[in-house]
Formats: sequence, C-alpha cells, structure tokens
Amino acid sequence: MIDWWGPILHEYYGGTEMNGMTYVAPQEWLAHPGTVGRAFVGKLHICDEEGRGLPTGEPGIIYFEQPRVPFAYHKDPEKTRDACHPKHEGWTALGDIGYLDDEGYLYLTDRSSFMIVSGGVNIYPQEIENELMMRPKVQDVAVIGVPHPEFGEEVKAVVEPVEGLEADEALCEELLAYARERLASFKCPRSIDFASELPRLPTGKLYKRLLKDRYWGDKESRIV
Repeated sequence: MIDWWGPILHEYYGGTEMNGMTYVAPQEWLAHPGTVGRAFVGKLHICDEEGRGLPTGEPGIIYFEQPRVPFAYHKDPEKTRDACHPKHEGWTALGDIGYLDDEGYLYLTDRSSFMIVSGGVNIYPQEIENELMMRPKVQDVAVIGVPHPEFGEEVKAVVEPVEGLEADEALCEELLAYARERLASFKCPRSIDFASELPRLPTGKLYKRLLKDRYWGDKESRIV
C-alpha cells in the first residue's frame, strides 16, 4: 500500500475492548516492516500460556497492561476471565499472538485460537499460510490442526487452487515440496486437501470453524 499510495498510511492495532492500542507512522513502518507499532495506550507484555514473560523476538500471547481501567465482557464472566492474565491484575488480552523487537515494536503472527499443538509443540498456521500463498497456483489457503492419535493434532493445509487448475496429486506434491524447502519440518503440512472455495465472511475473514468441523466431528478442538 505504501508503494502504491506513498508514505501517508498510519496504522494502529487494538480492539473495541479499548484495553490498549499501538500506533505506527509510515516512516517508522518502513524502518520496521510488518510492525503494527508501539504501545501508546497501555503497556505491552508477551507471555506464554502459563502467563510467564517471553524474551524479545519470541511469539506469545499479547497482553496490554492498564491497571486502572476496568475490563469486563457484558454478562460473560467466563470470557472475561479468559482474557485476563493469570497472575497480574490489569493485564488483558484480545487473543492475538505476536512478538516485540528490541525497540518495542509489536508484530502480529496469529490468533491464539488458531494455534496447533502437535506433540506438545506450538505451531502458528499464519506462517505456513503466508508461505503457501506465494505459490502462483494457490488462490487461497487455510492451515488447521486435525486429529492425530499420538500427537493430538497434525498440520493440514486446505488449498483453493487458481481457477481452471486441476487439483491433483501432482499439485499436492509440488506444494508439500515447496513447504519443506521453506519451513521447519514440524511446521510442514502432513497432508493437503483441496476445496473449490474457502469459507470467508463478508469482511474477508477466514471462517476456520467450518473447515474444522469437517475433520473433528464430535471431537474437541481449539479452533474457532
């Protein structure tokens, strides 16, 4: 967008919960490509699932610290509890995963509910999706965790090929080989299925719940 319109775009990240917000000016973004900025409402913390702080550059749950700002979802105490840090009052999360660089700039990597846990290892689908979307034969892609009897979940990619392209075993092998060249082995899809169209909301957001239902049935999953 900056290449198209010029350095006039200002970006922010936050939620309607108003528990915190980041901001980045265009010249800052050019110096830190991919960032959504530094905190200007609240203080940022990156933590693991147990609430322990993570070092610079390591992705985890994004918390905003605003001790004097009350935080609650209307008539939903369970959702409110899930959004709060387990140890620090006033630290709340929107369910996003990201990391900070050494200058305090935040980078988003995924949603925590999309995370795949395979053999105790956390895998973030967005990284895998970003790589597969680079292939000219891929129109759209979603990466989800599907049941695995030993590891709990395994990585599956659901690919929408470009119009007119045959979704066959040769394309599957091509995409798997491409992924293996660019991703750590534990992140690579173990299988690929094809779909004529992926379910997206009018806003463009991918509705992973519909994909998940095809594979999990009555089994439990973290995916929403």
